[in-house]
Amino acid sequence: MIVSDHQAVCETVYAYATGIDTRNWPLYRSIFADEVSVDFTSYSPTQPAVRMRADAWVASVQPLFSGLAATQHSMTNPTVELRANDATCTMYMQAVHALDHGNDETWFSVGGYYCDELVRTPLGWRITAVTLTILWRRGDESIMATATRRGSQPSQPHR
Repeated sequence: MIVSDHQAVCETVYAYATGIDTRNWPLYRSIFADEVSVDFTSYSPTQPAVRMRADAWVASVQPLFSGLAATQHSMTNPTVELRANDATCTMYMQAVHALDHGNDETWFSVGGYYCDELVRTPLGWRITAVTLTILWRRGDESIMATATRRGSQPSQPHR
């Protein structure tokens, strides 16, 4: 099957959500170039945008998501700008984070969009930069810090 560059870029960005939600860290790592710029200042203004090794980025998100009972990242309405060997993909997103399955008071959701920069590699499209813009928040945001603490304790399962 021949996949268009537009579709391949979208599939790479969709794998971001799939990797996080299934805690499939090899899949999540596979979508990034070796170095990635990450700008989540819209979500957390006190955390500056950073450029780091992709392995370090993946390792940095694992405690948070491992400490949550479940997440669901929905990504829609992709707009892709293709150039010869790079692309920009803007995609709307909603993310639901549940600290405890049966307690709606321990859920936190955000909505907004990602703007990702990608580069064509011999292995396919890879993300070189992620910028998250938050448009709304709902629920108890404090669960995110609790989840990170939980996920930092590898001897205790949290799922």
